Amino acid sequence: MGVSKANKAIYFEKLKGLLENYKSIFIVTVDNVSSQQMHEIRVALRGEGVVLMGKNTMVRRVIRTLVGDNPEYERLLPYVKGNVGFVFTNAELKETRDKILSNRVAAPARAGAVAPVDVWVPAGNTGMEPGKTSFFQALGIPTKIARGTIEITSDLKLVESGTKVGASEASLLNLLNISPFTYGMGVAQIYDQGQVFAPSVLDVDEKDLIDRFLTAIKTISCISLAANYPTLVSVMHSLVNSYKNVIAVALETEYEWDEIKELKDRIANPDAYASAAPVVEETKTNDAAPKEAEKDEEEDASDDDMGFGLFD
Repeated sequence: MGVSKANKAIYFEKLKGLLENYKSIFIVTVDNVSSQQMHEIRVALRGEGVVLMGKNTMVRRVIRTLVGDNPEYERLLPYVKGNVGFVFTNAELKETRDKILSNRVAAPARAGAVAPVDVWVPAGNTGMEPGKTSFFQALGIPTKIARGTIEITSDLKLVESGTKVGASEASLLNLLNISPFTYGMGVAQIYDQGQVFAPSVLDVDEKDLIDRFLTAIKTISCISLAANYPTLVSVMHSLVNSYKNVIAVALETEYEWDEIKELKDRIANPDAYASAAPVVEETKTNDAAPKEAEKDEEEDASDDDMGFGLFD
């Protein structure tokens, strides 16, 4: 049964109002999300955000209608595909993201489902009777019989991430009461004030931004200096380098100014600026020399006769 024109008009006005009233939009994935989870997410976002679902064709039609007045909305269109929804908010993005992702529930493996993570079967006693040994052998799981039950002898990766869960694997995981997956609303992209970016951007802290900014400034400075093309970030370096060149010219010529006179005098008369510290050190060394000589003489005398005369 199709959607009536009246309902389409209501949805159009609702989506249009949300786009106009909220500056940020989370494009969320809702695969395997139950209605109860959707309700709990709506409750968690109450007062901070609005969850809106709808047919992708209708969403794209509304966005294309509004693109004329708001060209930045066109950046949303490539992501309106698959099983997605929207969360509109004016709140802090990172906090809203955390609330969206926090509601997840464990779920058993279903045959044909794509595994979002690797699934491991841990070593240990299964509590199953020996008659089901062939079931484990068919899946290549090493087992032994211990105390009348089947025991898995080592950990085994049963399903690889990104592959479909087979019927036998799903049956075994259910027999072992293993629910390897968690399902909940995910964040695919974030639209904020005309820009679309991945949710991982929210994890970049202030220090990372400063480090990257400084690295960019250094790179631009190096390029500007190498190309001899002045920019705002390279002007200071150019001034310093130019002043060094002027000093070099002044040292090789008779040209001078007040600030360079002392430097030229230091180079011409180094003895006049010699530090007194080495002289003091030398004096201390000379004073210590006689003491060392006296000590050596005493040791030599003691070694010669060991305290006795030749005929004692």
